[in-house]
Amino acid sequence: MYKIKTFNKIAKEGLTQLGENIRVDKGEDYDGVILRSYNLHEEKLSDNCKVVVRAGAGVNNVPVDSCTEKGIVVMNTPGANANAVKELVIASLIMTARNLDKATDWVQTLKDKNVDVAKTVEKEKSNFKGNELQGKRVGVIGLGAIGVLVANALYELGMEVYGYDPYLSIEHAWSINKNINRSYDIERIFQRCDFVTIHVPLLESTKNLVNEQVLRNAKDGIKVLNLARGGLVDEDAILKAVEDGSVSYYVTDIPNEKVLGKENVICIPHLGASTVESEANCAVMAGKEIRDFLENGNIKNSVNFPECDLGAMVSNARICIIHKNVPNMVGQISSLLASNDVNIANMINKSRGENAYTMIDVDNDVNDYIEKTLKEVEGVTSVRILKNDK
Repeated sequence: MYKIKTFNKIAKEGLTQLGENIRVDKGEDYDGVILRSYNLHEEKLSDNCKVVVRAGAGVNNVPVDSCTEKGIVVMNTPGANANAVKELVIASLIMTARNLDKATDWVQTLKDKNVDVAKTVEKEKSNFKGNELQGKRVGVIGLGAIGVLVANALYELGMEVYGYDPYLSIEHAWSINKNINRSYDIERIFQRCDFVTIHVPLLESTKNLVNEQVLRNAKDGIKVLNLARGGLVDEDAILKAVEDGSVSYYVTDIPNEKVLGKENVICIPHLGASTVESEANCAVMAGKEIRDFLENGNIKNSVNFPECDLGAMVSNARICIIHKNVPNMVGQISSLLASNDVNIANMINKSRGENAYTMIDVDNDVNDYIEKTLKEVEGVTSVRILKNDK
């Protein structure tokens, strides 16, 4: 029986994916973790912890580096909340295009005034005249699971869409509408587009992706949306651009003290993935991933180790080894097994940077001596022996 700990309320749809061999436990000795936005940096993980699954895309709240050193696999659920974010992007675009924030705030002020509301509205509504999205140019920075959905949806709304992603995957490339214009330069997108929406992870290479230089040459009156991560936009630069009017609106789903109360800055309280459906989708995906890893050793959607899948375990035992990506590691492992008369039925080895993962299905029982000897191989971080009790 495996035990997992949840550091947030996880939708019941996800917990039902755990099956009979995994249960949620409130104790401090657990095999895995499922969490949403809880800050795991402040926690001391169980010595028995093997896997952390973030029910969401971002893993800034997870100590990925220290988990990697300990051989703890960190996974996320990319795409599970993509539709929720896509719809919030559309809502934000419409809000800025039609000046809905100013208009709705103004009409509420009529409540305590001694005026004919209907007549006043008809007289003053021209002050809030906006534009339609159809025919306008929009740049989508980042064409991952969310960006692709956003780009395709905005094209269907009649917008002229420009996409930018130097690391576009083959999988996502197949999903992009053929009419989306691909751009190879962020500055060019800002120069041409009426709107820009950002959908990239926060990395050292993407920090302050939108900065003073990019904004200096942007189309006058551009509207900028950041519903991804704080740190992607240089806030001093964007606030200066909003103040001088070169950026007509800035929408952020990651508000802080600096941007609150600023005119033409719309602050959303981190609602990108906050829908009942999105939370359920993320939880289901997280439940399936942690179960497949604990019961079968398979890794999917990991941010620190390679994806590796041998399917459901049908052999007598499965050996799962996290190790450094160095020459002759697989040779050492297979030689050690052969010297102990262990027959390899199936095997897979995948690497990611300095780290690698090897899964081996064997016909024999794997005793404690073999497990101990494998752990003593230089460069091996962890060894798990899964036994088929079916």
